[in-house]
Amino acid sequence: MKIEDEIQTRKFRNERQKATINIVFTSNWITSILEKRANAQQITLQQFNVLRILRGQHPSPVTNSLLKERMLDKMPDVSRIIDRLVSKGMVTRGVCDRDRRAVDVMITQKGLDTLAELEDNMLMMDILQENISEDECRILNELLDRLRGYRPPAAG
Repeated sequence: MKIEDEIQTRKFRNERQKATINIVFTSNWITSILEKRANAQQITLQQFNVLRILRGQHPSPVTNSLLKERMLDKMPDVSRIIDRLVSKGMVTRGVCDRDRRAVDVMITQKGLDTLAELEDNMLMMDILQENISEDECRILNELLDRLRGYRPPAAG
């Protein structure tokens, strides 16, 4: 559905305003879908993100600061997310050998199993394959990178 129909308006100041509103609306739409899918495994979207980061470092432990750096959502309280994952048996926490003030976090087998069950749904392949071609995804990725200020090196 077009953004005009989704938010029931026909007037935008210009294409840039329309693009901004469309990006925010689409981000919220995607987040809502992903939250529902993560909830099927009784975890939040932020917990899913932490589990993916931990799996990428597995079997090495990860510190809270590294998790915070790599999270998609930079706002959450990582310690609280880890507490919840520990209580669910999806991660373990221990003292960091390199820095006694830091905490080492590792994903458990239960955390790995949860990710395996969720992974395909969280990639939204069903929606992407139905609505956007591989080439369109590449173009979208390039445009989103440019929106955040990335400029590819000049060919030469």
